[in-house]
Amino acid sequence: MSKFLESEKPIQTQFKISSPYFSDTARSDGIFSGKPRSYCLPVESAEQNLVPEIRESALSHFAKYSIKWHTGQNGKPSNHLCSSQVCCVNFLFPFADRPNELAQVFRLVYPEIEKMLPIENGRYVSFEWIGQENYLGERVSKNGQRSRGANCTSADSIVMFERKDKKRQVVLIEWKYTESYGGNFLKIADSGTDRTEIYRHLFEKPDCPINKDILPSFDSLFYEPFYQFMRQQFLANEMEKAHELGADIVSVLHIAPAHNDDFRKVTSPELKKLGESATGIWKKLVKNEGRFISVSIEKLFGNLSETQLPEMKSWVEYVHARYQWVREQ
Repeated sequence: MSKFLESEKPIQTQFKISSPYFSDTARSDGIFSGKPRSYCLPVESAEQNLVPEIRESALSHFAKYSIKWHTGQNGKPSNHLCSSQVCCVNFLFPFADRPNELAQVFRLVYPEIEKMLPIENGRYVSFEWIGQENYLGERVSKNGQRSRGANCTSADSIVMFERKDKKRQVVLIEWKYTESYGGNFLKIADSGTDRTEIYRHLFEKPDCPINKDILPSFDSLFYEPFYQFMRQQFLANEMEKAHELGADIVSVLHIAPAHNDDFRKVTSPELKKLGESATGIWKKLVKNEGRFISVSIEKLFGNLSETQLPEMKSWVEYVHARYQWVREQ
């Protein structure tokens, strides 16, 4: 289990108990995985896991596009205060109708941004993007539908911008918070399905985005987080070829706390010879420079202040109070 997760649990518990952002009812222990836990909210108060000013609009957006809340119930987000999806929404959704401020943040990674472009419903950020087509050939439900955020490859978030060279770029965001991964080999699913056969057609294409000259084997990718990286990169590559959303370029941006050392562990035995961190190795494995970038949450958001974002003063105060490590660079 992640040491960072264990350190966050008491911090989030104290935040719930002492901060002004929760109702008295929400301060009680919440049930998660069948047990009462201090670092969880009562399920009926789960919407209070979100920044106060986005609670109504975020719930509405997720409902409108049938986006799944991970471990959520009754159309509400997870009641776990250390939820990665909730963390992602808390940081990014407040910028969904603020393109200038959003550009200010993402220019730290993409200095070529000219202006942000809306993704859907006039918003400049959306979530659990699966692509407009089933590019990866993943299994669909009996009614032929796919679910955003469940049972298929989903990018945690998505943004789009026009570059200074007038090209349009889409960025698929993979967001992490307290995650850590062991060494489980994921080639064979619990159902008996060989996952390599699902994605082999993409791996064997001449335009595969992965540098197979340095990759030890296809099987070496079926360890988390490399399994996620591979699917996200395949999705980005296929979206780019299809010019989805009018994009000329589709890239992957990995965002995670620098304070979470556990995530950097290299879990695939064959890939250990390529580097000392999972993200560093993946950057080597992606053919086209710039199609995969990894950045810390601290670098993106740690230096933001009320002076820089005067109209987002309440949000700045919230994230500094709840995610205190974001300012510790």
